[in-house]
Amino acid sequence: MLGLSDHKLDHVQRHLRTYVDDGRLPGYLCLVSRRGAEALFLDYGQMDVARGRSIARDTIFRIYSMTKPITSVALMTLYERGKFQLDDPVARYIPRWRDLKVFAGGDARAYDVKAPDRPMTIKDLFTHTSGLTYGFLNAHPVDALYRANGVGGMGNEGTLEDMIEKLTELPLQFSPGARWNYSVSTDVLGYLVQKLADRDLDDYIRETITGPLGMADSGFALPAAEYHRLAACYERVPGTDTYRLQDDPSTSPYRIRPTFLSGGGGMVSTIDDYHRFTLMLLNRGELDGERILGRKTVEYMTLNHLPGNRDLAAMGQPTFSETSYDGIGFGLGFSVVIDPAAANVLDSVGEYAWGGAASTYFFVDPAEELIVIFMTQLLPSSSYPVRRQLKALVYQAIVD
Repeated sequence: MLGLSDHKLDHVQRHLRTYVDDGRLPGYLCLVSRRGAEALFLDYGQMDVARGRSIARDTIFRIYSMTKPITSVALMTLYERGKFQLDDPVARYIPRWRDLKVFAGGDARAYDVKAPDRPMTIKDLFTHTSGLTYGFLNAHPVDALYRANGVGGMGNEGTLEDMIEKLTELPLQFSPGARWNYSVSTDVLGYLVQKLADRDLDDYIRETITGPLGMADSGFALPAAEYHRLAACYERVPGTDTYRLQDDPSTSPYRIRPTFLSGGGGMVSTIDDYHRFTLMLLNRGELDGERILGRKTVEYMTLNHLPGNRDLAAMGQPTFSETSYDGIGFGLGFSVVIDPAAANVLDSVGEYAWGGAASTYFFVDPAEELIVIFMTQLLPSSSYPVRRQLKALVYQAIVD
């Protein structure tokens, strides 16, 4: 019925469990569904190594940048209500940004600026072609300026308004539309959600997405009754295949609602909650009678929106992001496969995906009616090629 070989799906578990047995990952969950039905669920290893607690289906994970698709959907619900147009200048809604400049040479201590070639649009924010950046990229003087000014970190200090104010004083890395660069753009989308909906971001996401979809364990903080379900987060020890504790669940900041509601990376979730979100997307905006977005909206969001249908390799730069570059375009909140052969991994044209900093990952393949979600907690997500391996392991099991 699902067109997946149970025998060939066995390869998924045999391979993934080596990551735990070899001490590279503490534990993981993996869920594969096709045509709306679960085909495979795997749980292996521990959610908290020091306390000897096994990972479980209801474990709560820091999903970091897998928050971005949720925030993007939230803003698109406001697009559907006529609140903005994609080609609107961002400065229409953030007047302080009317005079943003572009870095034109120098270093973080002394630099020149110039006027952008054109204004930044809301679509530029969705597609990460805005000229904004992340401080942790360590690839450009503007990245250093972000670090020095505390913009776009993983902390929960300040507010979205504070971030907007700081960005008002900093140059763009490039003129909007000129390049693709992973950035705080989705945090700015979260600010726009708050401004256009007149709601705090967490409240609006709960009212329009997680509440209707029954994603009861997804949000920006945990209720006290669920603290025990939060996994420990680990980081890879540099130069080794071992890990150490990065965030202890007993003292984690996720126990308290943050003042900085990061639409780019602030949420926690479970594998089943995120599966419901992706099922809604695969079903083109609706799940179990709850319509989150229109069919045409989801179809539009998952097109490649990079100019000239180019891929990230043609638009980007050799810095970290949650995707490879060759053969991969970008939609309104997701990476989008445009050339599987160039991507050098089993894929379908139109598959869309994203991942999180602690190595969480999902992809949705509309052509195959396939969803894959992988949950673990290891920083950084570039530690191992488990995402590409997982694609091959799942796709090889399709037999219809």
